[in-house]
Amino acid sequence: MYALLTLFFEQFPQYAKQDFHIAGESYAGHYIPVFTSEILSHKKRNINLKSVLIGNGLTDGLTQYEYYRPMACGDGGWPAVLDESECQTMDNSLARCQSLIESCYQSESVWSCVPASIYCNNAMMGPYQRTGQNVYDVRSKCEDSSNLCYSALGWISEFLNKKEVQAELGVEVSSYDSCNFDINRNFLFQGDWMKPFHRLVPSILEEIPVLIYAGDTDFICNWLGNRAWTDKLEWKGHKGYKSAETKDLKMGEEKTGTVKSSGNLTFMRIFAAGHMVPMNQPEPSLDFFNRWIGGEWFNN
Repeated sequence: MYALLTLFFEQFPQYAKQDFHIAGESYAGHYIPVFTSEILSHKKRNINLKSVLIGNGLTDGLTQYEYYRPMACGDGGWPAVLDESECQTMDNSLARCQSLIESCYQSESVWSCVPASIYCNNAMMGPYQRTGQNVYDVRSKCEDSSNLCYSALGWISEFLNKKEVQAELGVEVSSYDSCNFDINRNFLFQGDWMKPFHRLVPSILEEIPVLIYAGDTDFICNWLGNRAWTDKLEWKGHKGYKSAETKDLKMGEEKTGTVKSSGNLTFMRIFAAGHMVPMNQPEPSLDFFNRWIGGEWFNN
């Protein structure tokens, strides 16, 4: 990724001086800390990196997996999806799950990280998935399981698989998948899923602002877990961040979420949005995004 960006800005130097921000969601909770750390490690660079944004990401499994049960059982601000006995089953599984993740964090080896992923995903996500509810939005059923619960993802795939579209884009592949599960499995079986990517964030915060945001109806990378790992994160500004006040996030007079910000770290909860925040809340998303890249919360 670093090589690609460097070559791009060499080829198009007119863009190299512009502010550059990296944003992503979900598994980007892994990618973004890695990409950012790599970019920042090159002191002589032609990438004018200003900030990073992670939406409903998976970054610190040890902390975040503790919050599957509360989110599924009505403690995340939305009605419970599971009944009491299922919630109890998840409670009973948590200690073993966390002990496996701790082993993964200590060794970062395939032999401890793969078992942690498999056990914890079955124990902490399995009960919810079996209800047929959308893992990306606790408010609705999974309407289209072949397209990650969203028919629109099927329409996108259909469009991007048209030969004339591929020719126009100049792509060098013959087919498009919104999610390639072979690649997904390869990441899982390399132990990547449970690795402690949050450990890269403190050094990033020393140099640039980081926004962690989360739609509050998502189950799979829910806002409770994202709030918890940012609160717990040990970094230079930890004390100031811990004592910072959580304020209303507003778009004009409308309350669209909450925001907590101190130093280079900001956490936002976006009301009534699932895993894909801009899909559920397009205007509030554009509003906070524009305000973020405009520097409103930098170095608060």
